[in-house]
Amino acid sequence: MRPTYAVTELLGDGIGPELSQAVHRLSQALPVQLDFVPVDFRLESRRARGRAIYDEAVESITATRVALKHPTTTAEESPNAILRRRLDLSVIHRPVYTIPGVPTNFRRELDLDIVRIATGGTYDDPGRMIGEDGAVSLRIVERKPVNQAARYAFNLARKTGKKVTSSSKYTIQRATDGLFEQITKEVAAQFPEVPHSVELFDAMLGKVIMAPEKFQIVLVLNEYGDFLSDMACGLAGSLGIGASANLGFDAAAVVRVALFDAAHGTAPDIAGKGLANPTAIFLALSLLLYQLGEIATGQAVKNATLGLLRQGVRTRDLGGQESTDSFTEAVAAEIARHDPRQDGPPGEPAPGT
Repeated sequence: MRPTYAVTELLGDGIGPELSQAVHRLSQALPVQLDFVPVDFRLESRRARGRAIYDEAVESITATRVALKHPTTTAEESPNAILRRRLDLSVIHRPVYTIPGVPTNFRRELDLDIVRIATGGTYDDPGRMIGEDGAVSLRIVERKPVNQAARYAFNLARKTGKKVTSSSKYTIQRATDGLFEQITKEVAAQFPEVPHSVELFDAMLGKVIMAPEKFQIVLVLNEYGDFLSDMACGLAGSLGIGASANLGFDAAAVVRVALFDAAHGTAPDIAGKGLANPTAIFLALSLLLYQLGEIATGQAVKNATLGLLRQGVRTRDLGGQESTDSFTEAVAAEIARHDPRQDGPPGEPAPGT
């Protein structure tokens, strides 16, 4: 009997149906059973049902505790922003690493886990004008989301043997960034075995480029995480090839719900042509499996996907000849060669455990 898990699946626009089909095919090759609970999150459904579709999604995700989201069109509103607000998803985990086959100008190997507080900063305040010639916005840093993000980052470090770098402008933003570093230091004291260092954010950006191997898990405030994620993805060669985890926590700072998605958009120009690259959604599925505690299986999905890219088995956007279906079949076949549950611990944890 395969272990069985219910997973909310938010269906998307453009290449979303092809990615969904690829995920379902790949899941058949896994030594676990994923029972997908579909929620029609396409634009026409959101327009027709309004708030009710978000109610359905929130109810389903709360029940299953994990969700896989396909790319959706942002029209009247941002579905991601609404879901983050409704589900109180306060932390974003974005792994960024060198992906074989993705052209890049950066010649060094990149392997970075960015843990970003998804609320607060200046993003929560649109600001206001002061007379005609000035403007101001309020910078907000709160203990609860910082504590949640810090505990998550240090738990991740404990399970992977990695080190944590917290980064801010605490010498200038003494109140807000100072509070962030103070809370991080308090959490770090509970993880004495985890190496922790502090870097000024502007200096760290330069150091990541000059010596990326010095940084493993980086904990940052909202806008800093936004900047760092885009820069790191640019170094890796693409803003849209990776995946991310959006995390909500309970009162004990344990992951309550987790939503996983690919970073790319709906690609309407290639929709329905069998040209979609499922790499990012497979990596999102890998993170989801980690969260379920199926660490070996999650690692197998990631290794099979990246291993094939390294061998030159790639979709056309990466210079290969594979279609969405043929690449999916190749990944499924690679996983089916062995039972990943028998391979022993891969040394990489479930994101929220």
